[in-house]
Amino acid sequence: MTADRSNPPAHAEPILPAGAKELTFRSLLVAMVVAAVIGGSYPYVVLKLGFGPNISVVSAFFGYLALGIAFRNFHRWENNIVQTAGTSAGQTAFLCTLIAAFDFLRQDPKANFTFELQPHQAFLWLTCSGLLGVLLSVPMRRHFVVEEDLTFADGVAAAETLIVLDSKGEESKGAARAMALGGILSGLLFTIREDARLLGKVWFRVTEMIPFGANGARMNVGLSLSLLSIGSGMLVGMRITLSMLIGAMIWVIAPPLLLEQGWVAHMVRREMLLWILWPGVGVLVAGGLTSLFLRWNVLLKSFRGLGSAAVGEGEFPMRWVIWGSLASAVALVLVQRYSLGMPVGLTSIAIVLSIPLMLVGIRVLGETNWGPISALTHLMQGVFAAIAPGSMLANLNASGVTGSIASQSEGLMQDYKTGHMIGSTPRNLTYAQLLAVPVGAAAVAFVYPLLRATYGIGGDNGLQSPISQRFAGLARILSEGVSALPTGALQALLIGIAVGVVLSVLEGIPKIRKWVPSPTGIGIGILVPGSAVIAMFFGAVVGEIWRLTGRKSYDARVTPVASGFIAGEAIIAVLIPILVAIGIVHLQP
Repeated sequence: MTADRSNPPAHAEPILPAGAKELTFRSLLVAMVVAAVIGGSYPYVVLKLGFGPNISVVSAFFGYLALGIAFRNFHRWENNIVQTAGTSAGQTAFLCTLIAAFDFLRQDPKANFTFELQPHQAFLWLTCSGLLGVLLSVPMRRHFVVEEDLTFADGVAAAETLIVLDSKGEESKGAARAMALGGILSGLLFTIREDARLLGKVWFRVTEMIPFGANGARMNVGLSLSLLSIGSGMLVGMRITLSMLIGAMIWVIAPPLLLEQGWVAHMVRREMLLWILWPGVGVLVAGGLTSLFLRWNVLLKSFRGLGSAAVGEGEFPMRWVIWGSLASAVALVLVQRYSLGMPVGLTSIAIVLSIPLMLVGIRVLGETNWGPISALTHLMQGVFAAIAPGSMLANLNASGVTGSIASQSEGLMQDYKTGHMIGSTPRNLTYAQLLAVPVGAAAVAFVYPLLRATYGIGGDNGLQSPISQRFAGLARILSEGVSALPTGALQALLIGIAVGVVLSVLEGIPKIRKWVPSPTGIGIGILVPGSAVIAMFFGAVVGEIWRLTGRKSYDARVTPVASGFIAGEAIIAVLIPILVAIGIVHLQP
């Protein structure tokens, strides 16, 4: 859901110069460091916002800064190795949403769910599924990226960033300074906001949110003073953030009505969310599936096109794809069986189903710049509810396997697009992805428990992770039936489904598309805390004013500034729980 940057840069040089090396000691070293930083910081972003902003661009800037500290002669092709590793770790880190789903189910007293995913289990699970996702998507590069030349707008944005940063003169230095300044300001604001927990209350503390309306504080509706949210809005743009704002209005309208009707007992966000999440789920899932249905002929082309995906010079060897996929699949089956208690047959079905899920996800991402994996994972939850009825653990694990494998394929295809534009070797990009998967998995396994202990998951003040709440909510409903839904929620779900279908059909009409609210944006707006949505909309407004009043500076600086805003808060947010864990910082009660 980033801004449309689908036009390739005119100054691109899609040829690797003679003698230039991509996989160097310094590029691999920096790549693994950036992968660890992204893998550790991205979970906070995802759990707070409910989706992952474009991490490819942030990774490219990190690579530029890290390589530039020690070396003067690095180039865009080395930095692309760094960017690719950061993207891979980010895709792995995004799956913290699945880990959080286990915690949401454990917090629900009606679910009677006691399983807790341990760090070593999360590491093995994410590593095996991530490696399998990378390997299975390798043969799809030529078809989607070369032959059909799908847009993959985030991949284009990363290519533009690499080219600008590799340019000589003041342009690249100015972009780096802009990102550094944005990161410092974001991290400083977050630190000041958190000072009461770190140092006790002091006079200069900044509130986290300016509430709107009588119920704003309780429903988390207001302006969040978070540069991370504002930077995300600057990248996402007006259409999506305005759609999110429309969705967030349900938090202003619905709570008093629900309380008056007696459908919800207390004016508490957690109770309201158990009702309000259902129209959001309906809009998201119905919108995504309707879009796929309307593109059935494109989906058919995806299956037919696989047969023509030949292997050329610089490609990752197909025999390695075959044997590596088999080894990763066997390892995943064993991890699921002996660590998570999943039957071999259930995991095998999940792996098989992940292939069409990958094809659908890559196709939609390439055309729309929206990765539909979370919505399609909900569909898989329905499938596995029929295969393994009554088991919430099996439902989350099996559908999580399909989602995690398919999610990794999205990141690799974005990197292939970037590499295709600047002339990188596909084989080397695949190596970087494979090396970064376990690094990202280890970072998530280490950082997620710290985030949970420091900020909390769910509740009134914790990280809300709306994606995780949907996973957990559907798992519970599918195990207990429709009777588990709150009063009136089924009708709201059906209304959400109808809205998602209608808006998706209207989106398919080119002449009116720009005037149609995005069903994805509306659904996310319902599920993400309103304070984050309003801040993102504010960021989009700031970005639009900047674009209209200073197009040249906007084009040169908006991406690095917004990336700095995102990175600064995310890094400090992760640093605080680490310092708490090792005893350097002590939080106030």
